[in-house]
Amino acid sequence: MIDRDGYRPNVGIILCNAKNEVFWGKRIKEHSWQFPQGGIKLGESPEQAMFRELEEEVGLRAQHVKILGRTRDWLRYDVPQNWVRREWRGSYKGQKQIWFLLRLTGRDCDVSLRASSHPEFDAWRWHHYWVPLESVIEFKREVYRLALNELAGYLGVGREG
Repeated sequence: MIDRDGYRPNVGIILCNAKNEVFWGKRIKEHSWQFPQGGIKLGESPEQAMFRELEEEVGLRAQHVKILGRTRDWLRYDVPQNWVRREWRGSYKGQKQIWFLLRLTGRDCDVSLRASSHPEFDAWRWHHYWVPLESVIEFKREVYRLALNELAGYLGVGREG
């Protein structure tokens, strides 16, 4: 589902623990790290998509987390043309995302990277809230910075430049 401007609706998830550290997932068979994220299906609300993606990618259910906040508006990033599927070229620009900040109320052992038949991550760790954005694929970095800055106030961790 791509909107008329060429952006696919998507959600991003910043999951934090009691120490305000964030879940940092290593993309399967790659050397890049990222937050969980995924597309919003037709008829799904951003919140419904977030809970579905959280369970698929991290193995956590609604009872394992508490929603602390979300971004007010869509945050967009463009995908380089060489990353775009051939059949989408000309109509697809990138992703527009609503970001959610969640608090883990469950335990670390509730995390399961093999919750779905198509895992996204092969490793994970807790990291300081201000994750090293150079570990994120370049075209997503600005959206990460914007989401982290907007949601930082819910944790009282201050804003980064």
